[in-house]
Amino acid sequence: MEALTLKEILEAVKGRLLGDFTDLEVTVDRVETDSRAITGGSLFLPLMGERFDGHAYINQALESGAAGCLTQRERESYLPGKFYIKVDSTHRALRDLAVWYKNRFDIPVVAITGSVGKTTTKDMIASVLSEKFSVLKTEGNKNNDIGLPMTLLRLSREHEIAVVELGINHPGEMEFLSAIAQPDIVCVTNIGDSHIENFGCRENTLKAKLEIFRHAKPGCAAVLNGDDELLRKARESMDGQWTGSMVYVGRDRGLDYWAGDLESDWRSQISCDVTTPKGSCRMDIPALGEHMIYPTLMAAAVAERFGMTLEEIAAGVHNFAPTKMRMNILPRAQGITILDDGYNANPQSMRAAIQVLDGYTGDYKIAVLGDMFELGPLAEILHAGVGEFLGRSHVNCLVAVGELAKNIYDSALTSQVPECYHFDTKERAMLTLHDLLRPNTTILVKASRGMEFETITDYLKSVTEEE
Repeated sequence: MEALTLKEILEAVKGRLLGDFTDLEVTVDRVETDSRAITGGSLFLPLMGERFDGHAYINQALESGAAGCLTQRERESYLPGKFYIKVDSTHRALRDLAVWYKNRFDIPVVAITGSVGKTTTKDMIASVLSEKFSVLKTEGNKNNDIGLPMTLLRLSREHEIAVVELGINHPGEMEFLSAIAQPDIVCVTNIGDSHIENFGCRENTLKAKLEIFRHAKPGCAAVLNGDDELLRKARESMDGQWTGSMVYVGRDRGLDYWAGDLESDWRSQISCDVTTPKGSCRMDIPALGEHMIYPTLMAAAVAERFGMTLEEIAAGVHNFAPTKMRMNILPRAQGITILDDGYNANPQSMRAAIQVLDGYTGDYKIAVLGDMFELGPLAEILHAGVGEFLGRSHVNCLVAVGELAKNIYDSALTSQVPECYHFDTKERAMLTLHDLLRPNTTILVKASRGMEFETITDYLKSVTEEE
């Protein structure tokens, strides 16, 4: 973040200075919402929620070196040499500050949304664009109403393009995020069952995702998954509210960007021919699963819009590295491999991960699967569908963990998966996993984030040796 004066902050958040502090030229070069992360010269922004109130940590933050803070309430006393800015809402102030700060930089913003694959697509696009440009990207999946503005507050004069991820789980949230991002290019990965408990149906999910265009820049371009039935109807779903250019990517030769002749070494990469309006090129993608063609094609579409060549795009794809816990391949001794995909899960990503496990090398294949959250009344049947899908694979063993995962287990048994286990807790599951491990085993670890399956991955790493 580049330094901001107190005067500029007051203007951005429309705040009022409290106490006796008068030096409007004092500067801050960092914004923090966590008092534990404070460094000298920071601005502390205390957020409020149903179960927490950051105002309780204002004094701690200021004593730790913050130059000043925002506050929704006047204070009984004010520390000398520190500034306090009164705002109606610190949440809205964070948004307003991020928008004001972002508008200081004349750089394009690429925004990614969708039900599945947002983080992977963001990482792939950033990797490709980085071959030619200095890119700011969302860290991990900090894609919500806090993570997005905090990302944009990291902009500096060295950046030439921002690649940001926009994630929602309730109707109405996307318009708020779109107003912050004000995208020049929008990528929509797909419309699936994620958070369907809150949206009600896929059609409502589509409507909510397409609100990203509400605050898009004039001339904004869209890159959409052409293999997604709902996204193929995106234009008509917007009722003429947005008329910018739209390109589609996928496996169909009739699409603007398509991939063919897929090959996999089933250990570390897939290869495919990528065809764009400007030509064709063989590309090596350092990740597994046919679904990886979509982030690759979207990256190609975005990169060509910025004038990159197919050779530059192929180099950026080759340098792609996934975010932690997003199908990370962890080779261990004795031919054991852990497929760490435990950051999140929904029915679509579960099936994609099982396909990767199914095709992976190894004599014995174990799927360690946990609960998928926010599926509402469809939860039981969608979990059962995962078990049925397992039965059509060559996976040797299922270890299901959690109340909802019992439906995966029951369906897998019916679908004749050779070995099936179900446990209420990760601790009990890990005891069985210890006994199941053998040379040349491949283990997939996947569940919704709330299941905290990194515990299982860490355990598997602890009982196996490094390659």
